[in-house]
Amino acid sequence: MHTDTATIRGRLVPHWAASLELRPIRPEERDLWRTLMATHHYLGFRGFVGESLSYVACVEDEWVALLGWAAAAWMSRPRDQWIGWTRAQQWARLRFVVNNARFLILPDVQVPNLASKVLALNLRRLRDDWVVVYGHPVVLAETFVDPARFAGTSYRAAGWQYLGDTRGFARRHKRYVRHGHPKQLWIRPLGPDSPEVLRAPFLSAALMGGALTLLDFNALNWTGPNGLRDRLAALTDPRHRRGIRHAMDQVLVLALAAVLAGQQNYIAISDWIHDLDPEARRRFGCRRWGDTYKVPSEPTIRRVLQQVDAEAVDAVLNGWLDDESRRLGDAIAVDGKSLRGSGHGARSRPVHLLSGLVHRTGHVVGQVNVDQKTNEIPKLRELLDPLDIAGQIITVDALHTQKDTARYIVKEKQAHYVMEVKGNQATLAEAIAAVGHDDFSPSGGQDHRPGPRPHRNPYRADHDRAE
Repeated sequence: MHTDTATIRGRLVPHWAASLELRPIRPEERDLWRTLMATHHYLGFRGFVGESLSYVACVEDEWVALLGWAAAAWMSRPRDQWIGWTRAQQWARLRFVVNNARFLILPDVQVPNLASKVLALNLRRLRDDWVVVYGHPVVLAETFVDPARFAGTSYRAAGWQYLGDTRGFARRHKRYVRHGHPKQLWIRPLGPDSPEVLRAPFLSAALMGGALTLLDFNALNWTGPNGLRDRLAALTDPRHRRGIRHAMDQVLVLALAAVLAGQQNYIAISDWIHDLDPEARRRFGCRRWGDTYKVPSEPTIRRVLQQVDAEAVDAVLNGWLDDESRRLGDAIAVDGKSLRGSGHGARSRPVHLLSGLVHRTGHVVGQVNVDQKTNEIPKLRELLDPLDIAGQIITVDALHTQKDTARYIVKEKQAHYVMEVKGNQATLAEAIAAVGHDDFSPSGGQDHRPGPRPHRNPYRADHDRAE
């Protein structure tokens, strides 16, 4: 049969690939999907365990294949060795691994290379679909292939990797029972960050519901030279020497990390610290005690935070965050906001603040008051003057798109800018609108040969351009 022609329930379908569609099943299709899977899959079907998604592949609206994804296997030696995570990390992060628990090509369907094409289509959207339904992504897909029935050819063609054979056990009623039929384990990373994010000491912000404003704890300098703990060690410990088991800088670096992770009271801070796995505790410099690392108790954390000089700790933390932002190449956004509810009484208008915020973390690196006799434009210089921003990118809204501001950022602060252009700079906006693609300098492998250049669509993903 020609590869462009499919046979679906006795009907020839030419150019079938053009109409191939892969989508999640609709609520009204759930019973039919379950019935077909139970009837035609060699394992049958009674339901999935944990989080799951079900898909259908169609050609010209005809169902040709069914796929089901569910919770990953609790334990799998080849997978766990390949990831390299600890047992504690495995239990905490297993939800970011998904299992292709069912895959069925429906009867009377003869479509060349259908299985590998359907798998590839499903993998392209699986991560995003999981975020929409369950609020977190998945970074690794796994499946188990019975070598007595299949050779895994479709998975190999779709880019999956064979890791090894299982030992022939199945989990039943919270116990593992030998069934004597080892299966092949195949895996497929769903992004460039797997398996690194699964074995990293701290959970990546990218896995926490896609919250881009969270700090990447793995990238921060907590205990290295000039790290946060080094700076906190310079503060005075207000406690009596007798009976001290945990150094003040040790307690503070753990407590501040918990606060940066979103904990807002003493009990939450203590719980977050005690939930750290051994590798994370080691990264924070905790003292080793037998097979684990000791962390301070909740009363100890409470006493230290109540007695320490809060202003000194705040200055150390802000200075460290500012230095880390520059080290990691974060941009700074300049933005003005009015404080709601502050315009009562004798004040004719609310308090208006101009702030500098780090894009990725959202923390404030500077802030000035914009009084009633002026506006934000002259205050930008006052905001940026004390900051060491050489080499960083400063983003501003259209109000600050001024020649003097651009000259100040580049010449005096040795930084770069990204400015928004709107109607307040009408001439500049018109000039930008009139710029064509050929007005950009050639770069990135474009054709430098004489003669007319071939037209390229600037919206194509593979297009090289300078910005």
